[in-house]
Amino acid sequence: MYPRAFHYHRASTLKEASGMLAELGEEAKLIAGGQSLIPLMKLRFANPAHLIDLNFIPRISYIKDEGGSLRFGALTRHAEIENSKLAAVIPIIHDCAAGIADVQVRNRGTIGGSLAEADPSGDWATVLMTLSTEVRCLGPKGERTVALHAFIRDAYTTALEHDELVSEVIVQNPPKGSGGAYVAFKRSAPVYPTASAAVQLVMDGDTCKDAAVFLGCVGLTPIRAKEAESALQGKAISAKSVAAAMEAAQAAADPQSDMRGSAEYKRRLVGALVKRATEIAQRRARGEQVEVSHLYA
Repeated sequence: MYPRAFHYHRASTLKEASGMLAELGEEAKLIAGGQSLIPLMKLRFANPAHLIDLNFIPRISYIKDEGGSLRFGALTRHAEIENSKLAAVIPIIHDCAAGIADVQVRNRGTIGGSLAEADPSGDWATVLMTLSTEVRCLGPKGERTVALHAFIRDAYTTALEHDELVSEVIVQNPPKGSGGAYVAFKRSAPVYPTASAAVQLVMDGDTCKDAAVFLGCVGLTPIRAKEAESALQGKAISAKSVAAAMEAAQAAADPQSDMRGSAEYKRRLVGALVKRATEIAQRRARGEQVEVSHLYA
């Protein structure tokens, strides 16, 4: 199926793109990598009357290390992040970028577009919520910065006003002794995960000082498994504490049965993914170089 007819607009600056959104109204949409919007348009689930292209705006694709934080331009491609030495300093970010779909999608899709879409099956929000992450939003009234947990409000719903767009994603470098991992289960590389788990730990010797555990694709937004975090915090990472975290993650998940599996299957899967991610995160916190790959059916 082909998309409905639309008017094409090419923005030369982010400010101009924001102004176009304000002028053209609710029927205008932005296109960055197009990996979420174009399939919806082809299915006619999205029918914008105006499409505003951001791809010709200069200097909005970058990765910078500034003041103890990593800054990603809105149009930074997944593949750029996958191959970035700066981004690899936070291994869970590399896990995410390297595991998104296939190379064609990673060469087109963008971190800003992914967060702005707020797809419940997406990867970036689940991963970045384990870190201190802010989203910089630009609109006709100027810029504002929103914490990621407040930015993602519901499935396909964010804190962006209609005439605002994502200009930058800011991730604070985690403290010394940190390690994280992101693991997803997929039927094949190009498809969305059946379930995923992101775990970020701060270790003091054998003791877990802090833990962040988020579950993906098992709710309308990434789910924070607070009881799973509590099962790890203040304790040694052992078979007992990991088993408690697995059980708590399964209880926190809110999956729906679909073509990818039953709700009960996804709950069990989440537990296994949390176990795997926790064990890798602990090893990385000790300074080990551990490669991560997603699990496939």
